[in-house]
Amino acid sequence: MRIWTACVVMMVCSWLSYVDRQILAVLSPTILTDTGMSAQSYATVVSFFSFAYMLANPLWGSLLDYFGLRVGMLVAVGLWTVASTSHAFMGGFLGFAVARTLLGFGEGATFPGGFRTALDSLPPEKQARGIAISYSGGSLGAIVTPLIVVPIANAYGWRSAFFVTGVLGVVWLALWWFTARPPYLPVPSRKPEKISWPNLFERRFWAVVAAYAVGAFALGPILYLAPLYLNRQLGVTQAQLGTLLWVPPLGWEVGYFFWGWILDRSPHIKTNPLRAYMMLTVLGFPLAAVTMTASPILAVVFFFWAMFVASGFVVIGLRSGAATYAENQASMVAGIAAGSWSALVAILLPVLGEWFDQKQYSMTFVVVSLMPILGTFAWWLLQQPRALKLRQ
Repeated sequence: MRIWTACVVMMVCSWLSYVDRQILAVLSPTILTDTGMSAQSYATVVSFFSFAYMLANPLWGSLLDYFGLRVGMLVAVGLWTVASTSHAFMGGFLGFAVARTLLGFGEGATFPGGFRTALDSLPPEKQARGIAISYSGGSLGAIVTPLIVVPIANAYGWRSAFFVTGVLGVVWLALWWFTARPPYLPVPSRKPEKISWPNLFERRFWAVVAAYAVGAFALGPILYLAPLYLNRQLGVTQAQLGTLLWVPPLGWEVGYFFWGWILDRSPHIKTNPLRAYMMLTVLGFPLAAVTMTASPILAVVFFFWAMFVASGFVVIGLRSGAATYAENQASMVAGIAAGSWSALVAILLPVLGEWFDQKQYSMTFVVVSLMPILGTFAWWLLQQPRALKLRQ
C-alpha cells in the first residue's frame, strides 16, 4: 500500500483545491444576494479564476517537471491558501475578481502535480488508477463542499467558510512536507536539461486540447451553474442545496475510478482512443434533457451522469496525450490539458451566465451536451496525415 501514499496525498491536495474553488459556487445564492452581484458578474468572476488557472497550469507543469514536486507544490498551495482566505474580506465584484485570480494561479499546480506524482511513483500498469486517485480529490471536494460549508455558512455567515479553507491549507502543507520524499515519492530518474514550454504549433498540443478541454467541458457548467439552476428554476433553497449538490460530483468521482480501471486493463485505448471518445460523446447526450423535468432529484441525476461521462474524457485524454510526449514532460501535458479546459470555461461561462439571466436554460444545456462532438471530431481530424500543417 505504500506505493499509493503519494497519490493519496495528492488526492487530498486536489480535494482541497475544489473545496476552495467550490465555496463560491455553493454559496453563490447567498453571496450574490449579500453583495448585489448579478449572475453575469458572478460568471465573470469565475472567468477571472479560469483565465488565471488556464495560464498557470502549463506554467506550473513545466516548472514542476524541472524543479520537482516537493518545493513546487509547497509554493503553489501556500499561495492559493492565502488567496482563498482573502475571499472572507471581499464585498463586491472587484475584490472577488482579484482574490479569484490569485486562487486560480496557485491552483494551476494541482493536476500537473497529481499527474506527475502518479507517473513517478507507480509502475505503468497502475498509473491510470494512480491518476484517478490523484485527480479524484477534485470530485470528492465538490461532493463534500456543500455538506461542509453550507452548515458553517448558515451558522456563522458565509465569510467564515473561507477561514476554514485557510486552516485546511496549512494542514496539507505540513502533510506534504513529510511525505513528498522517498520511499513515498521516488526521485525522478531523468530530469529535463532545461524547462520545456508547450508548443502551440504542434499537432499533439491541440489533440490534448480537443480530447480533454472540449470533451470534458460539461464539468465546468455543471459545477458553477447547477446551483443557480436548481435555485432559480426548480426552487431549491440554499439550505436544500447542501443536501443535493454532492450528488453530481459523485458521478465525477465514480467515473475517475471506473475509466481508470478500464484504461489499465485495455492499454490499447491509450494509443487508439477514437472509439472510446465516440462512445463517451453519445453517452453525454442525456444532459440536453435535464430541463424536461421539474424534479430537483431527477435533475441532479442528469448532472451526475454528465459528470460521470465527462470524467472519461479526462482520464483517457490525459493518458492518450501523454503517450505522444516524453516521459519527463508529463506535468506539462497535464498543464496543457487542465489549462485549456479552464480557458474554454473562461471564454464560454460568461455567455452561459448571460443565458441564465435570460432564463435560456434549455439552450444552455443542449449546447453543453453537444460539445464532445466538436472535441471528438477535432481530435480525429488532428490524427489525419494531411490535417493541419503543424509540426509533429
